[in-house]
Amino acid sequence: MNLALTYPWVLALIPLALLPLTFAIQRRQGYPSLAGVEPDGLSRAVDIGLHLLGALAILSLLAAIGGLHLKGQTVERVGEGSHVVLLLDRSSSMDETFAGKQATETEASKSSVARELMREFINRRDHDRFGVAAFSTMAMPVLPITSHKDAVLGAVDAITRPGLAYTNVGQGLALALSMHEADPTAASRAILLVSDGAAVIDRRVQERLREQIAKRPVNLYWLYLRTAGAPGIFDPPREGVPDTPQAMPERHLNLFFQSLKVPYRAFEAENPEAIADAIEEIDKLERNPIRYQERIPEIDLSDLAYGIAAGTLLLLLLAKLAEVRLETGGALTRSKAGSTVAAARQATDNETKRLKEAA
Repeated sequence: MNLALTYPWVLALIPLALLPLTFAIQRRQGYPSLAGVEPDGLSRAVDIGLHLLGALAILSLLAAIGGLHLKGQTVERVGEGSHVVLLLDRSSSMDETFAGKQATETEASKSSVARELMREFINRRDHDRFGVAAFSTMAMPVLPITSHKDAVLGAVDAITRPGLAYTNVGQGLALALSMHEADPTAASRAILLVSDGAAVIDRRVQERLREQIAKRPVNLYWLYLRTAGAPGIFDPPREGVPDTPQAMPERHLNLFFQSLKVPYRAFEAENPEAIADAIEEIDKLERNPIRYQERIPEIDLSDLAYGIAAGTLLLLLLAKLAEVRLETGGALTRSKAGSTVAAARQATDNETKRLKEAA
């Protein structure tokens, strides 16, 4: 049972509920002999019911005063989803439009478009748990993995804040992987990298990333917000351009992700519609069975107890008002009978006196 009392001392007053069962609920009245009258089952049932209502009224009041409530608990649920870390690029180029210009009222920045579409993604994922991290010159933990969607949405809203110049994607990935390592639950795990560019990842950082992924494999998604005229992640090097990480960082970051031996998908988006299509595809891919803990808050039952007490007391009051006072009717009958006898006696005395006078 999850029922509990805020003030348990009211349990000492429970014996008071026996009082209506011990004493009469209605006024006791005198009756002539009822030996010849058949037992009335309805009257007996009403009498028992009134006694029980009295006991229930006292118990309800005690429960309400004691703060009756259902205790909060944690329940295990089964659904579809995963634990997702949103890794968001906060370099200054994210504040530009897809055309590489300053955002205006008619043309939103890449970060604003990504924010709105990610909010929709979060809201339709009922059983997922999300964490949020950001990176520019340094990696920044924003929110650990949690099931509180309001907090996640607030963290995502923060990506519209002005960013810095550099894109340190290696540190950002290391932070996202460490957030998954800190989460002990057994669930499908994913990292959604949202970025409009890349940078060279140091060899030592690459080795550390490989070690982290070997400990805790994840599904990796890269949503590349491509600015008009920027090189694509799938494009081969143009003539005269060396095929090196320094010259083509996006292409080589994609090749590095492919070498990690984990499920990986890259999406190249050049407009808001392409971002929406990519997020919808990720939504379909991350539909794995998941067990998760749902916290059920405490439920106050005091108002319900007060309502039951008020209802029972109202019924008892109506029963009291419906009583018929037979003693009043009996006294009235006896009074009328006495007056009749007195009048007869007076008439007899008058007649006797008249006869004597006539004689």
